[in-house]
Amino acid sequence: MTISRRGLLGTGAALGLLTACGSNTGREEGGSGSGPKLSQWYHQYGEQGTEQAVKKYAAAYKKANVSVQWRPGNYDEQTAAALLTDSGPDVFEANGPSLDQIQGKQVVDLTDLFEGVKDDFNPAVLAPKTYDGRIWGIPQVVDMQLLYYRKSLLADAGVAPPKTLDALVDAAKKLTSKKVKGLFLGNDGGAGVLGGTPLFAAGLELVTDDGKVGFDDPAAARALGKIRQLYADKSLLLGAPADWSDPSAFVQGLTAMQWCGLWALPTVEKELGDDFGVLPFPKDGSAGEPAVPVGAYAAAVSARSKHQKAGKDFLKWLWIDSTDRQEDFALEYGFHIPARISLAKKAEKLRTGPAADAVRYTTDHGHAEPLLWTPASRSSYQDALSRIIREGANPESELKKVVRKVSAELGRVKKKS
Repeated sequence: MTISRRGLLGTGAALGLLTACGSNTGREEGGSGSGPKLSQWYHQYGEQGTEQAVKKYAAAYKKANVSVQWRPGNYDEQTAAALLTDSGPDVFEANGPSLDQIQGKQVVDLTDLFEGVKDDFNPAVLAPKTYDGRIWGIPQVVDMQLLYYRKSLLADAGVAPPKTLDALVDAAKKLTSKKVKGLFLGNDGGAGVLGGTPLFAAGLELVTDDGKVGFDDPAAARALGKIRQLYADKSLLLGAPADWSDPSAFVQGLTAMQWCGLWALPTVEKELGDDFGVLPFPKDGSAGEPAVPVGAYAAAVSARSKHQKAGKDFLKWLWIDSTDRQEDFALEYGFHIPARISLAKKAEKLRTGPAADAVRYTTDHGHAEPLLWTPASRSSYQDALSRIIREGANPESELKKVVRKVSAELGRVKKKS
């Protein structure tokens, strides 16, 4: 089984995809450079051509002999175990690095590599790679999610593209008929994909800058209650042949609007031409702002590597200096946004239409899960969100329980720092 870059947005879907795969040792292919031998690990991408591309990049580097390992199976678990041994990678791709890996001194500080270019990296995806003022991973590409809407269906129903969460609830209801549902948020009603996005749209955070719970606020319950209303109104498409990450329900006319990823845009454009538009998740309340969930795999150096300097030099060459390869990696194998703001602005495929809108939304409204948002916190919140949406559980009481659990978890991780 293969996965694509879409799984890194931290909503829990990634973990399900990764753990569904079997584990093996991967394949290794040597580079052509002289000097130290470096082992580089990647998770197994679903996009055709990605494996060949990263091996081509490695072969082009002449200051070290870089051997690429393509790692099928549960990559996160494989990497976590390997970083504790001397047989792990020198450099590796990380859905993080995680807080445990940073606090455990398993990865190398890469802050010096960003001199003169730090401000050119999308701040939303750079922030979760930063801890204690130091940068521990280089973001490779940006993936993001957004709301697709069918222009003709909205026009026929006299519905404007929704700019607020209230308008989204109303629009979904008006657009729902016997044959078409107003909105598709996934077959579970949105619990698995939305994550903290409705909280961001209400002007809140998952974790504040000073490390406290960022959604202990009545606005959080109001926003999640409106997501429940979509479900209660029967405006949501449920039981679609493919889940939210696949645009087939949208292009086949089963739904007038769908929450999906940027990766789907070429398919949607091919099938629907210009009969669609894209929006960020609509804001909620007077303090709200549109919200766009973003994520990025990062390149990191293992602290167990015997060639840390060589590893840092290679990653600087590939993910900071080689802007042509960064653009190639983002847009030639799947459809993603370069992590560098300057590259995203100049990339030809991202300069017009909905793609340009997506870049602007990401720059202006992007939110990534913070580093302190641990798996335990995420699981507690996701479970509560599912109960609110599907079972009609009270948002206020559910969130109070989550706040207590997340507060305790934040206290735990702070003690380790």
